[in-house]
Amino acid sequence: MDLKARKRWSLAILLIGLPLYIVVAVTLVNWMDRAFGRQPILVELAVYIGLGIVWILPFRRVFSGIGKGE
Repeated sequence: MDLKARKRWSLAILLIGLPLYIVVAVTLVNWMDRAFGRQPILVELAVYIGLGIVWILPFRRVFSGIGKGE
């Protein structure tokens, strides 16, 4: 994939995909609250950090080298 296409895909992922993923992550934590009761803040923080790392793994190749020049 050339640099121009990767820039377009990365922009689409950040503007459309990331907000949708945030909604899914918050919904998941809210479900955990309803199902298991309120978790300690460190558990919730670990879940958010884990989800923050998991969403980017499939897109590593798209985002690599975006900040570099042509």
